[in-house]
Parts: sequence; structure tokens; C-alpha cells
Amino acid sequence: MKKHNFNAGPSILPREVIEDTAKAILDFNGSGLSLMEISHRAKDFQPVVDEAEALFKELLNIPEGYSVLFLGGGASMEFCMVPYNFLEKKAAYLNTGVWAKKAMKEAKGFGEVVEVASSAEATYTYIPKDYTIPTDADYFHITTNNTIYGTELKKDLDSPVPMIADMSSDIFSRPIDVSKYICIYGGAQKNLAPAGVTFVIVKNDAVGKVSRYIPSMLNYQTHIDNGSMFNTPPVVPIYTALLNLRWIKAQGGVKEMERRAIEKADMLYAEIDRNKMFVGTVAKEDRSRMNICFVMASEYKDLEADFLKFATERGMVGIKGHRSVGGFRASCYNALPKESVQALIDCMQEFEKLH
Repeated sequence: MKKHNFNAGPSILPREVIEDTAKAILDFNGSGLSLMEISHRAKDFQPVVDEAEALFKELLNIPEGYSVLFLGGGASMEFCMVPYNFLEKKAAYLNTGVWAKKAMKEAKGFGEVVEVASSAEATYTYIPKDYTIPTDADYFHITTNNTIYGTELKKDLDSPVPMIADMSSDIFSRPIDVSKYICIYGGAQKNLAPAGVTFVIVKNDAVGKVSRYIPSMLNYQTHIDNGSMFNTPPVVPIYTALLNLRWIKAQGGVKEMERRAIEKADMLYAEIDRNKMFVGTVAKEDRSRMNICFVMASEYKDLEADFLKFATERGMVGIKGHRSVGGFRASCYNALPKESVQALIDCMQEFEKLH
């Protein structure tokens, strides 16, 4: 039976990317060695990092003066590295969910943190709109897509201070104006690569402004100076990221990824709104294209486990909502084909007819 992979992360990758990674794991570039056992200093591997960085810059139209880094530790490490490198006195954070809240918690160890707005009182089911960013803040931090709650900022905001974004789960799903940010980061396991590598896009002249000592491994300048090779980088995930970046380019680039994302999201949200058994959980204007969250309508609440079993038996994988919110979540990342979304819709319609 065909599986339809709606996992929130680690998530679906293009089949050809998986197969080509598997080949390199057996024999990398005809070297007779596995990708998993070559030296990251090997002459065959440096071009992988160089091309991955070049494709990042090309696909996202990254201006001159920015570096692309491939690090470890996930976005959770960046929650600490961001304030370490950029927070001198005060930082502003928009609280739109669990990960934004965790980023704020880490920043409080380095200076004053202002929560400019929060949607916590409504279980993060919308993105706050009317708030004031303090003009004396060192930076303003946002989380563009909230995987647990299914909300997304789909446009780059205007900020009176330097902006930083966690784009773990919607990077490469829409064009972005990188010049509006001094730092964009994310764990790669949502829309780019397997778990194990973290991408950081950092503006070079924004680094080195804080007065504190920063340990070498936590200092962005260290990794800029060493081209992500200060210590052994996560070789296999970087290689897979390169293959995925090539795939995105071959498909038509980020603009095409956005077109597909809108098409898939519109299809599924239309069914959620039409089908009397299901209800969307997010304010319509803030609905994520990447993580589509919904629950059973109140009169059918007792059928939630039945629908999960029904859909799972028909090849749907990973549609159970996050343990903190329940319900269902269909993650529609770049590599998810439209056919999988249609298969889920068919499941919902079939279940409706049965009940």
C-alpha cells in the first residue's frame, strides 16, 4: 500500500533525494567509501558544502554580505546562540507558540526580554497583529510557522529594529526578503533534510557587536570564518540538503514551491470547511500552508480515534495532532505530492459517508 507521509518532522523528502543519498551512503562519488565514513576535509566533500551554500543564496536571493552556515544542535541550540551573539541589553519576541516561548526563555539569560504580544490565551490559534516593537531593542524575533498549532506568517514583517526569524518549518516554501533579517535559522528536518543539520543565514556585519565573551562553538563568527568546518559538520544531512536544494531548483524554485503549497493547502482547508465532521482550529487568515491542524466537530468528538484508525489503514502516516493539542495535523511540506492531499480528502469524505 502506498504511504502518504504527513509527519511534522522528521518529514517527507523527495524519493529521488532519498535514493541518491542511499547510493552515496554505499559509495560516495565512486570513491569506494561510504558518505558516512569519508573525512569532512576530503576534497570530494568541500564542493558539497560550497554548492549547498551557493544554492541557498541563489534560491532565496540572499544579498551580498550574508553567510550560510551548516551547524549542529537544531533550532533549540539557536534559541541560545541568537541572544549570545546579538542581545546586548534588550530583545523583543513575538510569542506565537511553544517554540517561540522556548526561544524567549533562553534569551532571558542574556538580557531584558520584551514579549511584544502573545496568542497564548487562545491556545496560539492566531498570530497577534497589533503590537509595538520597542525601538531600543537589539532585535525582534519571530517564529514564522508554528508546527504544533498550525499558524503561519506568510509575509515578511516590517520592523524598526533588526529582525531574526526561526524558519524551521517553512523555509523554501515561499520567497522571502532576506535583507529584512540579520539572522534566519532552522532545524532542517521539516522542509530541507534529515535531522542533524541546522541552517543559519547570518548577516556578517551584524556579528561581533556584543560586549560579552562568546565560547568558540557558540560564536557565529567562528563558523563564518571556518566555512562551517570549525568542527566535524553533519556530513550526511548536508549532502541530503544539497540534493534537496537541487530538486527545488529543478522543480522551478521557491516560487513554484509556494504555488504548490497554496494549491495543496487550499484543497485540504476547503474540505475541512465543507465536511461537517471536521473543524479547523486556526483563524482563517493565519492558517499555515505547512501544518494543517483540525479536530472532529464537537458532535463527532467520540469518533476521533476511529477516524485516525480509518485513515491509518488507508496509508495516511503522521496525521495525529501534537500531543499537547490533540486532533489532527497534516504536514504538507514541499516534497508531499498533491496526490497525498487528495488521498486524505478522499478518506475524510469516505468517513463522512459512513457516519
